[in-house]
Amino acid sequence: MFDSNEDRAERREALFDIENFERDPENFYRRAGPLVYHDKKPSLVHNVLAELERQGALKAVITQNIDQLHQRAGSLKVIELHGSPRVHYCLRCAGIRVSYGEAAAAVAAGRVPRCPRCAAVLKPAITFYGEPLPLAARREAEEEAAAADLMLVLGTSLRVNPAAAIPRTCLRHGGKIVIVNRQDTPLDQAAFLRFRDLSDLKTQLDP
Repeated sequence: MFDSNEDRAERREALFDIENFERDPENFYRRAGPLVYHDKKPSLVHNVLAELERQGALKAVITQNIDQLHQRAGSLKVIELHGSPRVHYCLRCAGIRVSYGEAAAAVAAGRVPRCPRCAAVLKPAITFYGEPLPLAARREAEEEAAAADLMLVLGTSLRVNPAAAIPRTCLRHGGKIVIVNRQDTPLDQAAFLRFRDLSDLKTQLDP
């Protein structure tokens, strides 16, 4: 029997549920390794976006992902709407911060990252289900969207707010959006260009 996309989504949501984390944080670290603590390489898309930024054609990347692949590709201005595992902190001790490298090393060794002061399990600074999005990141994303002449929207259904509202900000301020996504989105009719996948976009751009 194969798992459906809905089954996988439900398990992922349960893994990243803040109440589940608080109840059993060790379970998160046992299961989150492939999703958060990995050695994956950036894809062609990540590398192209980084190169566009170096050329001055791309001002910022706004992402819901927590895999840090944009940074690994060389993107400098990455706005992480769902936080980032680059920092881990103690829920008990104020001011305790541990780097991603330290936390990843612990997970790779089969241990959970712990506070160096009180030994409590650390929490990655990512936004779990049940937590609000980081206010500063959301504000910065809205500002970039409002200033954008063109926004490229890649691989999102645009159905989960508040992240889904950001392209609407671009439209309200006179910008255009280009959507690349296999499934239909609520903003398809408002898009300047609409593609099902990146190969279609490449075909359109090739002379």
